Parts: sequence; structure tokens; C-alpha cells
Amino acid sequence: MFIGRKGELKTLEQCINSKQAHLVVCTGRRRIGKSSLIEQAGEKADFFLEIQGLHPSEAPREVDQLKHFAEVIRVKLKRPKMVFLSWTEAFNELSIILPKKKSLLFLDEISWMSSGSKTFSSELKVAWDTLFKKNPGLTLVLAGSVSSWIEENILNQGHFFGRVSVHIKLEELPLNLLKKFWGSREKQVSSYDFIKIISIFGGVPRYLEEIDPKLSAEQNILKLCFSSSGFLVNEFEKIFKDVFDRRSETYRKIVEVLLLKPMTLNEVAKKMKKVKSGIFTKYLDDLVSSGFLVEDKVFDFDGRKTKLSKFRVKDNYLRFALKYILPYSDKILAGQFVFKSLTQLPSWSTIIGLQFENLVLQNRWIFALQLGINRSDVINCGPHYQQKTTKNKGACQIDLMITTKDNQLYLCEIKFVKKLGAEVIREVKRKIEVLKRPKIYTIHPVLIYAGELAPSIVDLDFFKLISIEDLEYF
Repeated sequence: MFIGRKGELKTLEQCINSKQAHLVVCTGRRRIGKSSLIEQAGEKADFFLEIQGLHPSEAPREVDQLKHFAEVIRVKLKRPKMVFLSWTEAFNELSIILPKKKSLLFLDEISWMSSGSKTFSSELKVAWDTLFKKNPGLTLVLAGSVSSWIEENILNQGHFFGRVSVHIKLEELPLNLLKKFWGSREKQVSSYDFIKIISIFGGVPRYLEEIDPKLSAEQNILKLCFSSSGFLVNEFEKIFKDVFDRRSETYRKIVEVLLLKPMTLNEVAKKMKKVKSGIFTKYLDDLVSSGFLVEDKVFDFDGRKTKLSKFRVKDNYLRFALKYILPYSDKILAGQFVFKSLTQLPSWSTIIGLQFENLVLQNRWIFALQLGINRSDVINCGPHYQQKTTKNKGACQIDLMITTKDNQLYLCEIKFVKKLGAEVIREVKRKIEVLKRPKIYTIHPVLIYAGELAPSIVDLDFFKLISIEDLEYF
């Protein structure tokens, strides 16, 4: 099922239809739909060839990857058996085979393909300059789940400077498309069931494809997350080992530290009893580039970036798996885990709040539009953190703060609760009191919520209210 990605698909089609060669890089977390997107674009080409690298555990040496590369060419293009002694030789032969017409060559899991070779990216660069680039009908797409490898060896590598035409970074699908995974039952699913599902799956297409529209949200979650054959039971181990290989345990510990709240780099290092070093910083950067964490940078009211930033878990499945699937995985696989409901999971009210907040932040521009804010007028739109100093009234955290060029400040509180009482007004009033800001700003308190509101919240008319059910696309 292919849903969305119209902008990315249009970009690829423009490359395919142009009269010059293009080098395209596509990145994003595992299961986000990179291969589906490129394959969909491949239908617009006269010739399409996909070659995927083998996982390093299956082909750890350069000779193994070259053998697989040659075998794919032999099978798919019906060529005689070939033996390549180097990537230079492999790329040269492939360039001869490729037709001089609208062609899309897709090298997937490029980091795996490079296993065992110290010169892979250099040989690929030379092949692009001397061979592939000279084919005016060719679009060469490089993709992979190990985004850190692509950044280090392609995007940020000096010898590739100026050669990459387009970098497509796939994010989760937006909220307004996710109900389409319910097919013909799209209009029948309640927003409450919808939120339950996407609070775990996020906007990751491959996970949403597993939904059975005939089942309730809880039945789908039981089937996929807590049954011995469930698609998502072993998914964490797969994506972490595939992306991070032997270092996966270190990366997992970092994510676990961040499960319940955002932290600065110093706070993460202190919690893990690690020295804040270059390698430790790289671990966090790798998690960010792979789409599992996000670094929320804090900006001044004039739009300039401050030194303060915090890391948080961006991936909803990741948090759910670490909190609820992995601790019980032995029982789940043995068919001994009893799942009653989401609400009976430990600390679920806290976790669903964090998951819902993630969904809102991932779709912040939809909510800004709902507030009547033009994107071109925005100075900053994101979480805001204020640390306690001698020059302010205390620390505060704002779930989503939008500032505009005409000096408007939208202070958004994000809540997912069964019933929300007037205490949320006191909570936000305190944040307004301690937030250090220029006096020229007018503050607009906003409540973005899922659930039921106490009548007093509506009667007091303190908030601009945005219910998930009231969004225009519903």
C-alpha cells in the first residue's frame, strides 16, 4: 500500500525526466518507506534496477558483497556469470550494461554494501564522475537505514561535494494521511481508536500496513505487540541491530535514559555516568540521524539559536517497545503474557501523554495552520525550555511555542487524558509567569488535547482549544 509522499515522488520524477544524470540520496529510519518510494518512482522510468546490499552478518567481507552484486545483475538482467575483483570493476561493468534512456538505478542499504571495503565510497565517487554521470538518462539513488554512514561517507564527505542533486529525508507520514490505512473503513474508525494506534505506531507506513481494519485498536495492539507471532514483538531488536550492529546495546541504554523526559547532553552523560566526549556526542547524533531521537534546539525571541538544547525520544514505537514489549518478551514469545488493555499497562497515562505530544510535534504545522498562523510569518515553532538562572523567575518547559514576526506568542499545552480539569489552567499560568520574554509579545494560551474537558475549562475561556477530533482533516 503506497500512501502519500507526493512531493518526494514529484522530485524523483523530475530527475528521471530531465536530460541529465542525477545523484539522489534518500535517508530515514527503517520501515519508513524508502524502498517503496523509489520503487514507485521506478515505474515512471523506462528502466529500473534495484540492488540491495546484504546485511554485514551475512556478507561481512568485500568479496561477499561483490559476489552478491554480480549475482543480482546476472539474475535480473539475464547476463552471464561475472566475477568482480573490486568495486571499480563492478561499477564499470554496470555502467556498460545500463541503457541510454530514462533509467533509475537504486542501490539500497548502501552501508551494508560497503562492508569490508575501506575504499567503497571513493570508488563510487570516481564511478559517478567518470561513468554514471555521462549517462544523461540515469538517476542513481543511494539509500539506507544507517543514516550516519551516509552522512559521513556521502553527504558530508568532501569528495562528494556538489555531486548530490537531491537529498530526500523521509519522515513519518502526517496525521491527515494516516486514517487511509483503514481503507474503506477510514470514516468508521473513531478518533479515540485512531490515537491509540498511532500513539504506538506513529506515522511509520510499514507498521500501519499491518492494521486489520476489522479489529478494534486494542485487538490490533494485542495481535501485533503481545502475541508470540506479532509483527512488532521482535521489531526493536531487528531495527537496532540492523542499524547499530555490535554497538546496539550502548544506543539502547541512551534511549532508555530519555524514555520519560527530554534531557541535555550533559544530563544524559551524567545519568549514564559517562564522560561527555566526542564519541558519546556521536552516539546521540547517530540516534538523531537515524530518526529515533530528536534534538530540540532553543531559540531566542529574535530567532537566534541559543546554547541550550535537549534530546528526546522521537520514535513512538521505540518508547513503547522499550517500556512494554521488551521487558515481557520472553513471556510474549512463550504465549504466556496476558494483555488486558492499554490502560492497565504500568504508567500508561504518563507514556500516552508523551506519545501524544510526539504526534503533535511531528505535525506542528498542521496545528499552526489550525491557529490561523501563516508559516512564512513564523520565527520559531517547537518545544521551549528555560533553565533557572539569577536573571529569571525559574525553570519552565513549554510543550510547543510558536512566535511570529508580528510579536504574537502561542504557548501550547499538549494533553491526552480521559478527563482534564481546571488544574491545567494553573499549570499554564505559572509557565506564563516565569517565562522570560520581551514585553512586546502578546501571549495566546492554547490547549491541544485528546479526551474530555471539564466544563470549567470551557467556561473560563482561558485557552484557544484544539481537539484532535476538531482538526479540519477529520
